[in-house]
Amino acid sequence: MKATLGTIILYVRNVELLKNFYVDNFNLKVTEEDPIWVLLNAGAINIGFHKIGEQFLKEIDEDYKFDNNTKLVFEIDLDIESTRSEFISKNILMREIKTFENYDFWLCDGTDPEGNVFQLKSRKQ
Repeated sequence: MKATLGTIILYVRNVELLKNFYVDNFNLKVTEEDPIWVLLNAGAINIGFHKIGEQFLKEIDEDYKFDNNTKLVFEIDLDIESTRSEFISKNILMREIKTFENYDFWLCDGTDPEGNVFQLKSRKQ
């Protein structure tokens, strides 16, 4: 069997909010959309945001930030320091830039409006 990963789906409280966040900040393109679902093209893979079922939403406080073990990693072709600064100016929570010994990339984690972690990954010059 040959298997390829084509889409990652995250269940979210506010599909429109996350769609706008990733379209505005990462220039992802919407390929499908309806009131409970959006599919964004992120290059070799798609990211889907699916509204959490109403029976589960009733149990979640409005200000609750989700805690999961998924991280969306975006390789960028811009300077990571200026990109991080731009995101911070938009009130996007960003961590410090880091790297590892013998690793060709700079890394910086951030958090989207619902608490999902994303990472900027930029090749060292």
